[in-house]
Amino acid sequence: MTVKRQCEFLGVPRATHYYRPRPQSAQNLALMRAIDELHMAYPQFGSRNFVYWLTREGWRVNRKRVQRLMRKMGLEALMLKRRGLSRPHPDHPVYPYLLRGVEVTRPNQVWSADITYVPIRGGSAYLVAIMDWYSRKVLAWELSNTLDAGFCARALRRALAQYGNPEIFNTDQGSQFTSAEWLGVFKDRPIRISMDGRGRAIDNIFIERLWRTVKYDEIYPKDYVSLIDGHAQLDTFFRFYNDLRPHRSHGGATPSEMYRQTQHAVANA
Repeated sequence: MTVKRQCEFLGVPRATHYYRPRPQSAQNLALMRAIDELHMAYPQFGSRNFVYWLTREGWRVNRKRVQRLMRKMGLEALMLKRRGLSRPHPDHPVYPYLLRGVEVTRPNQVWSADITYVPIRGGSAYLVAIMDWYSRKVLAWELSNTLDAGFCARALRRALAQYGNPEIFNTDQGSQFTSAEWLGVFKDRPIRISMDGRGRAIDNIFIERLWRTVKYDEIYPKDYVSLIDGHAQLDTFFRFYNDLRPHRSHGGATPSEMYRQTQHAVANA
C-alpha cells in the first residue's frame, strides 16, 4: 500500500508520515515518561516534589531540569493551576461554566474535549478527544505533532457530523478552545458553550478520568515508533474502549451500549 493510501486509510495528512520530530536524548525521554506517570498518579505534585520522588528512584535531576521538561509537556500541579496543554490566550473570548449543579441524564446533553501529551519515540505528540459525558463514549479524537487549534477543530467537526449537536459543550480555557478556528465550528449551531473555571480540573472530571485509562491501559505499556504507529494503535484502543470495555459506572455496559440504549429510550419517551 502506498504512503498516500495508508494516510487516507488512517485519516491523517500525508505530511504526518514524513514528519521527523527533533530527537530528545534517550535519558530525557525516559525522564519525561517518568514525570508523566507521576503526574497522572499524583496530580497535586509540583516540580519540587517530583525532584524528591525521582531522586529516591535513582534519577540525578535538579528542579530546573524538571521544570523545563514539565513546561515542554504542559504539566502543572493540580493544586496550583491545572492548565495542562491548553494555555489561555489573553485576546480570546472566555465563556462561563454552565454545568455547576446540572444533572447529566442523557446522551448528547453534555460533551467535552481536552488535550493530553503522548510520548512518541524520539519526540512527542498531542491527543485531543471529544467525549459524551453521560455515556463516557469517545465520539472523535485526533493525534497531532503540533498544538495548534486545527487538529482539535477536525475532531469536533467529525463528532458533530456523526452524532449531531450536543446541548452543552464544555472545555477548559485553553487557546485551542477559545480560538476562532474552534469556535467557528459552533457558528449557527444550537450549542451552548461552557468553559471550566481557571485552575479547576474538577470541572472536566470525566475526561480527566479518560486520560488515566488511556495512559495506563494503552500509552504507558506501548512504545509508539511514529505518529502513524501511534494513530493505528490508539484507533484500536478507542474501538475497544467504546465497544468492548465494560464500564463500572454503567453496571458493566460499554460506553457505546449506554449511548445507543439511552438515546433510543429518550427518543421513544
